Amino acid sequence: MLQRNLFIEGFLILEAKKENSILHFDHIVIGSGLAGLSSALQLGRFGRKVAVITKRAIDECNSKLAQGGVACVIDALDTFDEHVRDTLTAGAGLCNEKAVRAIVENGPAAIDDMISLGTEFTTRGELGYKDDSTAFDLGREGGHHKRRILHAGDITGAELERVMINAVRALPNVQVFEYHIAIDLVISSRVEPGAPARCLGAYVLDIDHSSVVTMLAPTTVLATGGAGKVYLYTSNPDIACGSGVAMAYRAGAKIANMEFIQFHPTVLYHPNVRSFLISEALRGEGAVLKCRYSRDAEPQEFMQKYHPMKSLAPRDIVARAIDAEMKATGEDCVYLDIRHMTEEALKLRFPNIFEKCLSAGINMAKDLIPVVPAAHFVCGGIKTSITGQSSIAGLYAVGETACTGLHGANRLASNSLLEAMVVPRLAAQEINAHFAELKAAYPGDHAALGWYCGNATDADELILISHNWDEIRRFMWDYVGIYRNNKRLERAKDRIVLIQKEIDKYYRDFYVTADLVELRNIATVAELIIDGALARHESRGAHFTADYPAPDPSLECVDTVIVRGQPIFYEKN
Repeated sequence: MLQRNLFIEGFLILEAKKENSILHFDHIVIGSGLAGLSSALQLGRFGRKVAVITKRAIDECNSKLAQGGVACVIDALDTFDEHVRDTLTAGAGLCNEKAVRAIVENGPAAIDDMISLGTEFTTRGELGYKDDSTAFDLGREGGHHKRRILHAGDITGAELERVMINAVRALPNVQVFEYHIAIDLVISSRVEPGAPARCLGAYVLDIDHSSVVTMLAPTTVLATGGAGKVYLYTSNPDIACGSGVAMAYRAGAKIANMEFIQFHPTVLYHPNVRSFLISEALRGEGAVLKCRYSRDAEPQEFMQKYHPMKSLAPRDIVARAIDAEMKATGEDCVYLDIRHMTEEALKLRFPNIFEKCLSAGINMAKDLIPVVPAAHFVCGGIKTSITGQSSIAGLYAVGETACTGLHGANRLASNSLLEAMVVPRLAAQEINAHFAELKAAYPGDHAALGWYCGNATDADELILISHNWDEIRRFMWDYVGIYRNNKRLERAKDRIVLIQKEIDKYYRDFYVTADLVELRNIATVAELIIDGALARHESRGAHFTADYPAPDPSLECVDTVIVRGQPIFYEKN
C-alpha cells in the first residue's frame, strides 16, 4: 500500500499513520545523467556515504542521447575569452559573465579528469587525417567561431555516461537506487514552521515494491535533467519531466528564467522515428538548411535571410527561422543538406546518425534530411550559485535542472555537457569544505520526518493522468512554443490552473504512483514556463513574443524569479 503526505500552503501536514522506512546518508544525489553521476563521483571521492536515486535504469537519461560533444578550449588557436564571448552572444544579454568565465576556465581540468577515467574522444587519425593524427578532432557548432567541440563520434553522451557509470560503480560508498522516483523534498521549515528553510532529503517511491522511503542527508543534489516532455514534440526521452525544478519550487526555492525553452532546430521528421535529434555538428561540417518553395522545385537555402552565420547561427535564431519558413510555405518540414560529404566520411564522423537515417530510408550522402524544431533544453531552472547552492540550505542543483547563469536566454551548443562536468566538481568542493557545518545543522530527531498516509485509497480510474498529460503537452506546444503572444499565454494559463486543481485533488485522494508523480511535475513546470513568459515583457533569446518583439535594455542581465507564494520579481544575476 502506498502512502502520501499533504502539502497545504507550504507546510507539511503530518497524518496519523507512519508506514515507511527511513534511510540515512551523508549525501543524496537525485538523477543519474552526467551531472548526477559527476556529483556522486566527486562527493564519493571524499569517502562519505552517497545515495544516487534514479527513476529508471542508471543509464536512462538525457545525457546518454547527447550527440555533438563538449565545448572546451584545448586548442592553441582558441582562447577562454573567445569561448566566453561566443557564450555571451548566444545568451542574448542574460548570461552571468562571472559564471560563464568560471565554467569555461574550469573546463580543461574537467576534461582531463574524464580522460583519466577512460573517456575516448575521437582523434583526427580515426577520421583518416594524416596531419597531427593523435590530436583530438575538434568539431564546430552553431554560435561557435572556433572549432572547440570534443566528441566521441556522434555518441558523445553515451561515451561519457559509460565512463561515469563505471567510475561510480567502482566506489563502495556510493549506493545506486534504480527504479526509485523522488516525490518531494523533505524541508525542515515544514515540520517546524518559522525555522529557516533547510533541505533534509527526499521522499522516494520505490517503484518495484510500491512503497515510499524517506531518504535523509545533510545535503541533497538535484540533477534530474530537463523538461522536454512538457511539450508535444521534443528531442528528450520520456523521463524528462522537470522533476527537480518542480520539487524545488514546491519546497520554496528560487526558480529563474523558465520562459527560456530552447527548441533544437533539427529533429528528424519521419513518421516511424520518434524524437531523434540530428546533431548541430552536421552544420559544423558544412550542412546547410533548405526549404522547398514550390512542389516540383529543388529546396533552396534560406538562413542567409536571417543571420550572417547562416546555418551556423545560434539555435534560437535558426529555430525561429525554420518555423517562419514552414508557416510561410505551408511545408511540414525543412531539409538539411550534407551531400557534399562522401558516404565513407559520413559513416566515420556520424556513424549513429547515418545508421538511424538509413533505417528510415534516408542516405545522408545522397538524400536531403527532413527536419523540424522540437523542445530541447531548459535554459532556466533552480537559481544557484556557480557551486550549485540553491536558495535553500542543504539543497544543491546541477546540470540542466539548475540556472547558474551560463546559458542566459539561449544555450550555446555543447556548453551543457561542459556545465554538467564542471559545476558538480565545484559543488563537491564547496560541500566538502563546509560539510562539518552542514552536518551540525542537520536535526537529530528524524522520527517526525517519515512519510504518512491519511485516508488515501487506490485510484478508481487512471484516465485523468493520461488525459491531462496529453492536454498539457498539446497546449504547451500550441500556445507556449517557439512563437508566443499574450492571448495564447493567457489561454494556456487558464487551462493549467484548472488542470492543477484536478491533479492536486487526485494526489490528495489516492496513493502515489510513478505516473502521478510525473504528471504532477510536468504540470508544475508548465505553469512556471507560462508564468515566466507572461512576466517577461520583451523578446530575448529563446523567448519570442509578438506583443513585445524587441528586447528591453532594462532587463539585460536580469532574471525572472518565481518563488512559491510570492509575486514574480526581477533580480539582477
